[in-house]
Amino acid sequence: MPLHYSTPATTSIEKKTSRISGKASIAAVIKLIRVKQWVKNLFVFIPSFFAGSLFDFGQLQQLAIGALAFSFVASSIYIVNDYQDRHLDRLHPKKRFRPIASGEINGVAAWILVIIFSLSGLAIAGALSMSFFYLLIIYFALNLGYSFGLKNIPIVDLFIVSAGFLLRVYGGGILSGIHVTHWLSLMILLLSLFIIIAKRRDDMIITKKTGEVVRKSSQAYNLQFVNSCLSIISAVTVVAYIMYTVSPEVTERFQSDYLFITTIFVIAGIMRYLQITFVEKKSGSPTTILFKDKFILFTIISWIVSFYIIIYTT
Repeated sequence: MPLHYSTPATTSIEKKTSRISGKASIAAVIKLIRVKQWVKNLFVFIPSFFAGSLFDFGQLQQLAIGALAFSFVASSIYIVNDYQDRHLDRLHPKKRFRPIASGEINGVAAWILVIIFSLSGLAIAGALSMSFFYLLIIYFALNLGYSFGLKNIPIVDLFIVSAGFLLRVYGGGILSGIHVTHWLSLMILLLSLFIIIAKRRDDMIITKKTGEVVRKSSQAYNLQFVNSCLSIISAVTVVAYIMYTVSPEVTERFQSDYLFITTIFVIAGIMRYLQITFVEKKSGSPTTILFKDKFILFTIISWIVSFYIIIYTT
């Protein structure tokens, strides 16, 4: 595949890129592989947490290594995606500062990093478990498809990103030997869709302000459609979580009738995210929200603590 192509609008930047050596700075590489996004790979710990076996050291070690494997492969996908989107990113007020879009890292260096990180992640996965290795292959292939065109298909793009979170959870289930229930799968699907749609809405707000299309699939959406989807998904997520906490299957497994209490933090967290999306219009970076929004942090920590008390101490 060709590594470079140019348009009149980006000729000067491409010339700058061609003069940059393949030896990118450490800071640029860290930014390119999006180390901050590695927090998403903590999803591999979810099955163990819900099963009440999170403090099994051997299992915890396996999951940590598995999360690292996911991180490496995910970083290789981020690089591919950034390379494919470099022209559109230059029109985005924030994404234009990404290493490839800005010309800080050239195409050759980017593809070398893709090979290094993808092979490293898959090698680690293979050393852990062949089942986990095959799952990571599926994740890698699915996201390559996303980067090379599936992301331009409306609605399909949303479910592919959401599937990435589900695969992380199933990967955690494989490594810990824990069955991932339909309840857990459904909750992860709904929650990830909610966050992804909110992020798409942020792209549409930018397009409305600047007139530049920052994501091709967004042309098939409008604010009314996205707002309706957010309302539906948030409502279904809350209802599904309530049904989960009061279902006989779950209460019997955890031997507790008090799981419904954790619903408070789920509802509060979703309401705050909707506020960030509709009122503050800052839903473009879920990771930033997770780290910086004090209310979201409080609800997440409170949910974890309350669930921990119910699962591990009662």
